[in-house]
Amino acid sequence: MACCQVTPVFGDVKGNRALLAEAVAAAAGAGAGVVVLPELANTGYMFETLDEARALAEPVDGPTVREWSSLAAEHGVLIAGGFAEDGGAGELHNSAVLVDGSGVLARYRKTHLWDREPEWFAPGGEPPPVADTAVGRIGLLICYDLEFPEWTRTVALSSAELMCVPVNWPLVARPDGERPIEVTNAQAAAYTNGMYLAVCDRAGVERGCDWVGGSVVIGPHGYPLTPLTLSTPATVTATIDLATATSKSLGERNDVHADRRPHLYQRVVQPS
Repeated sequence: MACCQVTPVFGDVKGNRALLAEAVAAAAGAGAGVVVLPELANTGYMFETLDEARALAEPVDGPTVREWSSLAAEHGVLIAGGFAEDGGAGELHNSAVLVDGSGVLARYRKTHLWDREPEWFAPGGEPPPVADTAVGRIGLLICYDLEFPEWTRTVALSSAELMCVPVNWPLVARPDGERPIEVTNAQAAAYTNGMYLAVCDRAGVERGCDWVGGSVVIGPHGYPLTPLTLSTPATVTATIDLATATSKSLGERNDVHADRRPHLYQRVVQPS
């Protein structure tokens, strides 16, 4: 599988689609069967007005998602990627889709909105989808959703073997020698849920914002299967076997799902 860490240009939807098509073709040529693209990959991230968001958003059956499905058919891959969705009735969403050559297998609307996103996007109101695919069960989340263990657990409890996560991680200071905390958090989500995670970040500077560029594929043991190529355009690839994420065993005596005690966790789902 592959995560394509590209550098979208804000507002250049046509150019971004061409950039993504080139990246998908290269990833497929390298043997990837699942290709993940960044959050808001077709538009860029740094909106400044609602009017900008409205002008760039597309319906789920719009040209960007149709093109991704055509690319999936052409190259024989699954594609997960983020786009600005015009959801109708005046609502916009920060969304992601999983597509194959037949069309959309799953659509997810980001539930936990970051920073100024609520000025342009409405939060999603549905649980994250998990789709049966030719390679296994694949779930979708977007960026800040990873900060909520209740939400990553929801995906795992739907028997996902792989979670694809388009992200745009803004670069913030970190201690010398430390990896980005966002990557560490993704590793924890993979380990505590016993599933693969494929996180696709972006590179470049957009309207004064730099990005982590922390794309990574993580195994169900919590360890990265790909090197970090921080801040640099790159495609990271890994060979994975989703069947190894079916068992949640932690040895002969423990199981990360079977050992749960949900009746004691009620406070977790109460409003703070």
